[in-house]
Amino acid sequence: MATIRVNDDAIWLKNIEGDPNLQHRIRAMRPGDVVDLEVDGVVGRWQRMKDGRDGRPTFGIKPIAEMRQAWARMSRQRGKVVPVREVITADSYLTALAPLLSEWDSLEDEEAFRDL
Repeated sequence: MATIRVNDDAIWLKNIEGDPNLQHRIRAMRPGDVVDLEVDGVVGRWQRMKDGRDGRPTFGIKPIAEMRQAWARMSRQRGKVVPVREVITADSYLTALAPLLSEWDSLEDEEAFRDL
């Protein structure tokens, strides 16, 4: 499991320690992409930050939705090292699988299996 030191309004790629796979995952994200993370036991959504005005990539993620308030509370303890890991929620998991399951998305299948 990776760790981060709480020291900013965002999580910076360079501050993620212990899990190079998480670093690679965030680096591969495009600006605006969203990832679900568990940070210090709290699961929430994070969004890859926009590139800089000069076009250089900004390798950081910021909390969005309900995670903003949770991160604001955590940010009061600057310097604290907390665990972080990527999680797959039911919604994002099903969304990711939808293209793979589309072969079963037909009127015939709907008619045959609608009562199950």
